[in-house]
Order: sequence, then structure tokens, then C-alpha cells
Amino acid sequence: MVLKTIQATLLSFILFPFCLLAQEPIRPDSTLQNKPFVEDDQVVVMLDSLANLKIFEDTKFPNANQYQNWSTYSDSDIPIFPDSVYRERIALMNDQSPFEFVYNGEVKKFIELYGVRKRKLTARILGLAQIYFPLFEEQLDKYNMPLELKYLAVIESALNPTANSPAGAKGLWQFMYGTGKGYGLKVSTYVDDRFDPYKSTIAACEHLTDLYDIYGSWSLALAAYNSGAGNVNKAIRRSGGMKNFWAIKKYLPKETSSYVPAFIAASYVITHANDHKIYPVDPGILYYEVDTVTVRNPLSFDQISEMLNIPMDEVMFLNPSFKHKIIPATPENPYKLRLRKKYIGGFINNENALYAYKTKEGLASEAMTQMVYDTYRESELYTVKSGETVASVAKKFNMTTAELRSLNGLKKNSIKANKKILVYVKSSKNKNQGGGVTSTYVPQSVPKDTSGKATATQTTPEAVSPKSTTSSSQSQDNPKTMHVVKSGESLGIIAAKYHCTVAELMKWNNLSSQKILVGQKIKVSGSGATASSQKTEPNSKPKTTPSGSQRFTYYTIQSGDNLWDIASKFDVTVSQLKSLNNLKNNSRLIPGQKIKIPK
Repeated sequence: MVLKTIQATLLSFILFPFCLLAQEPIRPDSTLQNKPFVEDDQVVVMLDSLANLKIFEDTKFPNANQYQNWSTYSDSDIPIFPDSVYRERIALMNDQSPFEFVYNGEVKKFIELYGVRKRKLTARILGLAQIYFPLFEEQLDKYNMPLELKYLAVIESALNPTANSPAGAKGLWQFMYGTGKGYGLKVSTYVDDRFDPYKSTIAACEHLTDLYDIYGSWSLALAAYNSGAGNVNKAIRRSGGMKNFWAIKKYLPKETSSYVPAFIAASYVITHANDHKIYPVDPGILYYEVDTVTVRNPLSFDQISEMLNIPMDEVMFLNPSFKHKIIPATPENPYKLRLRKKYIGGFINNENALYAYKTKEGLASEAMTQMVYDTYRESELYTVKSGETVASVAKKFNMTTAELRSLNGLKKNSIKANKKILVYVKSSKNKNQGGGVTSTYVPQSVPKDTSGKATATQTTPEAVSPKSTTSSSQSQDNPKTMHVVKSGESLGIIAAKYHCTVAELMKWNNLSSQKILVGQKIKVSGSGATASSQKTEPNSKPKTTPSGSQRFTYYTIQSGDNLWDIASKFDVTVSQLKSLNNLKNNSRLIPGQKIKIPK
């Protein structure tokens, strides 16, 4: 009853309209002490999202003797320190970090948030840090980045792996769809990589590295991570070219102007949790207790939970990227499943039987395989046209209104023109373009060995149609002119791979639409030329386009140069520099290096 009361109270914070901290100049500390704090900031929303995270229910922190006996302190014993102490501690953090840690009135507001007003939720963050900080530190070290950037996820999501912002950002690192897609995070009917702790952490490291390469400042990189490079670039120009966060702060969006102060405060409070007597709440799982296994056939969380006797909440918590508690794996496109190490042996020893296990709800592996194949679709952005509604857009893309609203977090059936929303565009239920026959998957039973146990030799779903025999014979005559469609591929991707156009692929295969099936065999050549002769060599240069013949000059990188400075110096954009010089993730500018500058 007490838990429900607490949850109801905390839920009220989430339902407040989203608004931002007022932007105002820093005032003397004595003035700030009596000024009420605006609690419905995005940082507070993410903190409050921890209130209902089931993983925290009825847990006790292991190895609690490594901490002081904080549990003996009551709320009346919350320590409050003078500004001089905060300033001294943060100055020491600054001396030990490449990040610019400063103390001022805005930072103090967020210290009071994490250390006083929301200290019980900060305790949950400390518990979740036992799961995620080792992962973050491992990847940050791999990319040679400051380990303090792990605290960025604290203000982004409060370390809630299923965090979902009103703007549509998702996961620990709060990736929007477009940004996530640019760093390899896919969204489909069954899987959203933005919720995957491992994949999203790698994407965040790559994105932050790119932003740092542009600005040469971690504070500006964080600001750009929050509001986009465009807003930061505008703020720099409006400030007269100043490349310092505090100098351009007043020109940034309100949320972004509070972003770096919140980051500094979160870093401070978590670093000095011991001094603030904040007790970590145990999530029941530690990072080093978790391992991965490979899933090669469709598998449901129900099968895993029932057969291996693992709590469903735990399976869901460790694998938040699987949206419908189903892993749509095939032998050609396996997925990683995360479990506690104590369950790994049980999975490996019973893997074959696990795929064939029939759950209490009666979902057999064969039926689930068919269901996954029939309903697997991938998403992309769609711009709403004038007069369209949720219902009309859903119908246009063979979706239900409930699917469309859920995918985009829409509460109403009306949507504004020119709004960009996610839609499912690739359906496995396609019509054969030649005979008009609906392609279907013929499920194969999971075979049994001589001991009577099921084996995992289930074949990949493949489309069969009146033309499949012809395609098969053609592939035998000249197999290199055929391509077997893999999960995630589109005609555009295949066309780029074989240096042809989508129109040519459609012509060679008698296609009237761009929809293709996983496992479908399509021609990738209109003549006897083999596909191997058309494949791009690993070190070959891309084909020259008219834009590739543009005039340019060379510039020699000097010590301290970054892309932003160079772009400003030559009155070009950072995007032009990256494109012309083929600069990718983790590309570093080295003194003495020559790069092309467009004329």
C-alpha cells in the first residue's frame, strides 16, 4: 500500500506539462537559497521515470559493507554544504578531468535537485550505475574519451533503459530516430536498437566523438548532443564567434542552456554521494553477473521465462530492445540475448528444446515463426501531408491506428501537416509481381534427433511463388547474378552494393513495387556479367559524380585545429569538409595532415 502511494505521488510529476528552467543570470548565493526550484524540467521527468521501474521492487543492495551506514540517516539529516565546499570539490574534479567543471548558481540548483529534493531517486541511479557504468566506461575507454561522459546518460535518461521522452527520444542515451539511424540503430516491428544498452552506448560514443571533432570542446559537444549542431552553430554566430558554452549559453534553447549545468551537478553528486549520505538502491543485478547467448531462431520471452524459470521482469529489463517480447531471429540473422550468468548454462544445454517449447499460452515455435515472418516490418520517417489523419496514414502503410500511435507516442488522431512521423514500410506480406499470388512462408517442423529432442535446424523463411522455380534454375546456371535478400535490405541497398539502379533491379525482376522479402532471390544483373565483377572492392574509390568534380584546394592541419574552425576560416560547412574528405566516425585531425577545402 505504501509503495502504491509513493508511486502515485511520483507519477504526478510525470503528468505535469513539459517545461524548462527559466533562463536567468547567476545571482548571489544568498538570493538563490530562498528561490523555489522549477521541478517539471526534462531532467526531473527522467528522474521520476525511475519510480515505477519494477526491477527495484523488494531488493537489498549486495556488499553494502563497502558503504557507510547511510540507512541510519533520516531526511532531517540531509547534509547541506556551503558554496565554498561545493566550489572546492568541483574545482578538484576540474583539475582531474579534461571536461570543464565549474560551479555557479545554476549548477547549485541541480545539486539541490539530485542531492536533496530527489535524493531517493538519485539512490536508484546509484544502484543502476552498478549495471551500466562499467559498460559505459569500457566503451568510452575504447574510444579514448573522458570517462566522466558516463554521467551524460544520467541527465538523459536517469539510467532508465526504457526511458521515452515526449519528443520521441528513446533509451539510455535518448536517441531520436534520425540520429540513431545515422549511427546504425535500427527500428522495426519487433526491435528498437535505441533501447539496446550496448548498441546505443557505442552509437553515443561515435556521435559524441563526431561532435567533439567539430567543436574541440566537450561542453559544446554536450550542448550539440542535446539540441543538435545547428542550434549550437547559430548560438556561436550570434555570440560573435565565441566557442565557449557559458559565452553562448543565452543564445541556446532553454533546455540546452540548463543541460551542461545539470551534467556538472549530476557528476558532482554521484562522485560525492558518500558525503551526501545517499544510499544506493539495489536493482538486483550487477554488470558482471550478465552474459550473452546467441539466439538463432524465433524465441519468445515466455519460452525463456517458463522453461528456464527466470522472472519475466528480469528478462525484459536486460533485453529492452525487443518491443513485443519476441526475438525475431533466424540462422542468417541471429540476435544476442542477455541473461544472468547463472542461467547461461541452462540456455545452452536446452537450446534446441527451448525453440520447440510450447508456452502456457499455446504459442508453438512453428506458429511464432510464421507470425514473425508475416509481420516483420522496418520503419522510416514520413512527412504528413495536408489533410491526412492518423487513420489515413495508417491505412496508407497497412498499419492499424493503434500501431501508428504507439510507434510515435501520439495521443490524438489528428496530426499536423509537415510533421515527421515513423511508419512501417516493409511488409513481409508482399504480392508476387508476376502472377499476383500472395507470397507465403511454408513453415518447417523442428526436426528431432534419435533421442527425440528437438534440434535447431529450422530453415530461414523464404518466399515461394510460381516464379521461384525459374529463379532457382537461373541461380544454378549463373549463381553470381542472383542475390538472396537479407533482413534489413532494401532495393536501394542492394542497388548500391551491385552498382546498379533501383529501376534496373525492378526491370530485371519484373517488380511493380520496391517491396521485397527476406530470403527472396532477385537478379542483380541484366546480362551475363557476374555480380562479383560489379561488387565494390574494399579499397576502391567511389564512382565520380558531377559533384565530385568540384574544384578544391588543400589545407595543412595545424596544432589545435578542428573542423568548426577550419569551416569558419574558409566560409564552408562542416558537412562539406566531412563529405569531401571522406571523414567518418572517429576520424581525427592530425597536425601536418592535408585536407581538401571546396572553392
